[in-house]
Amino acid sequence: MKKIAVLLVVIFTFMGCSKHTTSFMSFNIRYDNKNDQENWWGHRKGDVVAQIKDYDPDFLGIQEGLHHQVEYLSKQLSSYQFVGKGRDDGKQKGEYSAIFYKDQKFTLLKTATFWLSTTTDTVSVGWDAALPRIATYGQFENKRSGEHIYVFNTHFDHLGKVARKKSAELILQKIKEFGLEHKKVVVMGDLNAVPGEDPIEVFRKEMYDGFSFSSFSGPKGTFNAFKKDEISDKRIDYIFTKNLEQKTYKHIDTKRPNGLWVSDHLAVYVEAFF
Repeated sequence: MKKIAVLLVVIFTFMGCSKHTTSFMSFNIRYDNKNDQENWWGHRKGDVVAQIKDYDPDFLGIQEGLHHQVEYLSKQLSSYQFVGKGRDDGKQKGEYSAIFYKDQKFTLLKTATFWLSTTTDTVSVGWDAALPRIATYGQFENKRSGEHIYVFNTHFDHLGKVARKKSAELILQKIKEFGLEHKKVVVMGDLNAVPGEDPIEVFRKEMYDGFSFSSFSGPKGTFNAFKKDEISDKRIDYIFTKNLEQKTYKHIDTKRPNGLWVSDHLAVYVEAFF
């Protein structure tokens, strides 16, 4: 009996210490633009949902979603809730950087959307950016363990070189302001910058880029411009982590049944121990 009791203690101790994985997906879904013709949102939206369901991330950060696109995803992804606002009015106008999360696994404790500019609390265009840009963040509690995780999702400007660097610095500044330097943090999004450029190096100094160190799979790049036969080497979409151990890092290159791309960006998928 003593041997059995010791064995049970060992088993339950091991179970208590075993690592659980949490998954994250960053996905620029491409805004609804009828000029995209065969790649128009109306033709792709079912495939976008299918890809998300196939990978079933615990957290999904989307970029470029207009309000009706976000609402569509919300209806189709019934196991998720979302947070976020439109960048043009702080309500429903303009593109979202929304965060979808599995509410059966995580409780939302706090959320906010801020503008990437010198006036973060109001609709504004920062530095040399062409458009208003935002970041949405949420503080979440793991219902199983009680641990907290902080998720930021963003989309940097496509023209403003200064704005992209300043935006990266601003997000890191927010992490410090919120007292998260020793917390579990994820920053994901379309950063419109390739490795070696300022915004990426700003993040790499403070956060972990699992592309180079985790078990990576997929093509090197994430932007395909809807070119059917292009194998992208332009990496502009990222998931950075802080105080988390990454398990896998993947660029998803699955196509629609007709051979076209699901979006003009590949989704980025990461599993981390949490």
